[in-house]
Amino acid sequence: MPDEVILLTEDELRAAVPLTLGAVDTVATAFRALAEGGAVMPPVMSMDLADRHGEVDVKTAYLPDAPRFAVKVSTGFFGNAALGLPSLGGLMVVFSAETGRVEGVLLDNGYLTDLRTAAAGAVAARALAPETVETCCILGTGLQARMQARAAHLVRPFARLLIWGRDRDKAEACAAELGPALGVDAQAVDDAGAAVGAAQLVVTTTPSKEPILRAEWLHPGLHVTAMGSDAPGKQEIEAAALARADLYVADRVQQCETIGELRAAIAAGTWRDSTPPELGEILTERHPGRTAPEEITICDLTGTGAQDTVIANHALEQAGAAGAGRRIAAREGQPKT
Repeated sequence: MPDEVILLTEDELRAAVPLTLGAVDTVATAFRALAEGGAVMPPVMSMDLADRHGEVDVKTAYLPDAPRFAVKVSTGFFGNAALGLPSLGGLMVVFSAETGRVEGVLLDNGYLTDLRTAAAGAVAARALAPETVETCCILGTGLQARMQARAAHLVRPFARLLIWGRDRDKAEACAAELGPALGVDAQAVDDAGAAVGAAQLVVTTTPSKEPILRAEWLHPGLHVTAMGSDAPGKQEIEAAALARADLYVADRVQQCETIGELRAAIAAGTWRDSTPPELGEILTERHPGRTAPEEITICDLTGTGAQDTVIANHALEQAGAAGAGRRIAAREGQPKT
C-alpha cells in the first residue's frame, strides 16, 4: 500500500466526530485500558507561558488494543476571548502502533481535546452521579462549560441547569444557549454555594488557581466532577473537600498528585495517607463506585494521553467512514490520491 498520511481539518473533524454517546463510550475505553494494564503513558510535558497567560501541554499514550497511538500538542491561551479566538488550540499526530509510521495529522485546533474532555465528564457522571439528577450545576461559562452540560445531559438527563460564573453576562449567555439546546430550565445564578446546594451533579470548568467550590457546600447525594485543574498551580476545589467526600476518584493518580485537585489537598495536608481509586477501576469494577444515593463523590479529571489516543482512533475511523480528509504521500515519489 502507498505510504500515505490522512490530513483532517477542524471543520472536517467537527462534522465527522460529534459529541454523542458513541464518543462517550469510546473515551470510557481509555479509562478501562489504564486499569487493565499494559498501557504506556508518560507524564504530561507542560510549559507555562505566564506573561502570555498561556500554557502548552504534550500528552500521549500507547494502549495495547488500539491500532494507533496519538501525540497531542495542546495550547491554552486564556486571553484569547478578548481577541475573539478560542482559548484552546493544537493538533494531534497519529502513528501506527505496529510500524510507528505517521498515519494521520488532525488539525483540530483543540476540538478533539474539548470533545474527549466533555466525554470524560459524561463517563464520570455515568459512573458516579446519582441515578436521578434533577438539577445540574456548572461552575464556569466558557466552551467547556457548554460541552460539559451537553455531555452530562446525555447520561443524566436533568430538567434544570444552573450556571455560575464570575461574569454575570457570560453566565446569562451560557444559560440562554443551553436552555433551548437541551430543552431544560437553564438559569444564571450569582450564588455559587446555593447553586451547588440545589444540585445533584456539579461540574467545575474553569482555569482557576484558587478554589471556587468550598468543602462546606458538599451535601449528601452530590457528585462533583472537577476538570479544570490540569496544570501545576490550578485549583478549583477547596483542599478539605476531597477528604470530606465519601469517595474521591482520580483519572490517573500520578497525574492528579502533580497537577490535579489531589495535588492541592496533599500540599494542604488535608488528604489522608492513602491511594485513591482511578476512574478505570470503577468502570472495571475493581473498586466500588457510589454505593448509596446519599454518598458524596468527587472525580478529578486532569486529562490523559489515553483519552487522546482513543479519540484520535475514533476520529480517523469516523472520518474514513465519511470519506473526509485529504491523503498525501509521506515520501517523495509516492502517488497522491
